Amino acid sequence: MKKSAGVSLLVYSVLRLAAFLVPFGLMMLLPAFHELWWLAAIFAALIGVSISVLFLRRPLAQVSQSLAARREAAESAPRGKTEREIEDELEDEANERASRGGVSGPTNREE
Repeated sequence: MKKSAGVSLLVYSVLRLAAFLVPFGLMMLLPAFHELWWLAAIFAALIGVSISVLFLRRPLAQVSQSLAARREAAESAPRGKTEREIEDELEDEANERASRGGVSGPTNREE
């Protein structure tokens, strides 16, 4: 059974956060990083990126596949024209008629 896009995205996000927070927490336990918390954050980010590149390929592939399938389904579904698209078409037709020298519409002229 395939997971939905939301579940696989949630799992991947939690794993990525854990890949950052665990090293950061461990480094904050060391006395050297108590005042240099920003350095611990940088090291934890580098470790987290390395862990995710090495070990989180499968969850990332699942997220990518589910999002691609979701986008493909959304693009293939028929949709109606938006109000803006209808208005743009009407403006284009009016501009074409005006450029051809046609009647542009009723006017309120009193002679």
